[in-house]
Amino acid sequence: MRHIRLGRMARIGLVSAAALVTAWSALPAQAATGPVSSTPAVGTPQLATTGATEQVRQLAQCGGTMYAVGTFTEIQRYSTTYARNNAFSFSAASPFKVTSWNPNVNGIVNSIAFSPDCSQAYLGGLFTSVNGTAVKNIAEVSTTTGAVDTAFAHSAAGQVETLLTYGTHLLTGGYFTSINGSSANPYFTSLNTTTGKDDGFLNLAISGNYQFPGVSSNPTRVYNQQLSNGGTLDLVEGDFTSVGGLPRQQIFMLNLSGTKATVTPWTSGEFNGNCATVEPFYVQAAAWSPADSEIYVATTGYHPNGMPVGATPRTGLCDAAAAFPSTQAAVAHLWVNYTGCDSLYSTAADTSTAYFGGHERWADNPDDCDAAGPGAVSAPGMVGLNPATGAISFNPTRARGLGADDMLVTSAGLWIASDNFDGSSTCAGVYGYAGICFLPYS
Repeated sequence: MRHIRLGRMARIGLVSAAALVTAWSALPAQAATGPVSSTPAVGTPQLATTGATEQVRQLAQCGGTMYAVGTFTEIQRYSTTYARNNAFSFSAASPFKVTSWNPNVNGIVNSIAFSPDCSQAYLGGLFTSVNGTAVKNIAEVSTTTGAVDTAFAHSAAGQVETLLTYGTHLLTGGYFTSINGSSANPYFTSLNTTTGKDDGFLNLAISGNYQFPGVSSNPTRVYNQQLSNGGTLDLVEGDFTSVGGLPRQQIFMLNLSGTKATVTPWTSGEFNGNCATVEPFYVQAAAWSPADSEIYVATTGYHPNGMPVGATPRTGLCDAAAAFPSTQAAVAHLWVNYTGCDSLYSTAADTSTAYFGGHERWADNPDDCDAAGPGAVSAPGMVGLNPATGAISFNPTRARGLGADDMLVTSAGLWIASDNFDGSSTCAGVYGYAGICFLPYS
């Protein structure tokens, strides 16, 4: 998934120093080269084998600490098991020791964001209690004790999917139509980072959903977002047809540098295409190139709507990795690499490689669906593509499971969040990485 895959610094925009400090405090500097090693780091925590399917939905770094959120009850590191309900933290560097932080959330946590000094974390998801305190789907907690700061309002009338701190704003997206007493900005609301109240920075009148014959229910929502490396632009994915009075589907770009966020002219008619009726919302993750000049998107969707499953060659953006220029205008794709009808859920990039993860079986597979067509390359679970051409350049493989739900590039390497479905635990051919795998830079 699907939630905030935080961008890195590359371009300086017109934004206050306070905003820059807050926006970048949780963003480890990105490495200048790659790709990462195809040998996973030893000693990273993993999901315990409980018999139940559990999942890490997002990984985020603040200072020297890595945070993992999702839906799980136990974490293992070597022979030690830690009881952790849906959120935990560990050292971002070897030996990756699990910390005592244990907010004990009673439901799924989809996203996490931080205060500038990393002393406070904001949690969003679908839950009613954090560390024994009654909350509803959103909360601010101490990164030391896990205790809720009740001075920050903590009630969203629907699941929270994505969080991003920018200056004094907590950009909050999800299914909710009201949050912390405000219904002025449903689905995507900017909350004051101290009070939790709607501060009006986002006023986008997001509305609509995808309508075509036979389509499954697809409620309006904001699902994911990624801050640019320059720190002033925000990509936002979700289910909508109108944003800021402009037609937008699947994804839009915000300029955060003013007194209010505004929708930029960046868009593409390709995002308006319809995929299979059961997967109408399909652009579920995006990433910026290090120079913010390209945007990579990871999609689900199965196959184009109305196109027989076996029809080839594949067209459109369904079940594909793709690159677009970030030019502030209507744009067309630079390249598309098809999986052969398997979903991609995450993407991240360094200067050498655009990484994509999901539960895909192949890459370079435009000529078949649910089978390997001519020229298809086996690339289960993740793949690295050349940023300029979309050709395969890195293929370590990973246990498919439900899919790699998040990817995060830091100065140290590539973090991959996943699950333990059906015993999935291999990363780059090595066992023992259920839920979390770290591929370091050499």
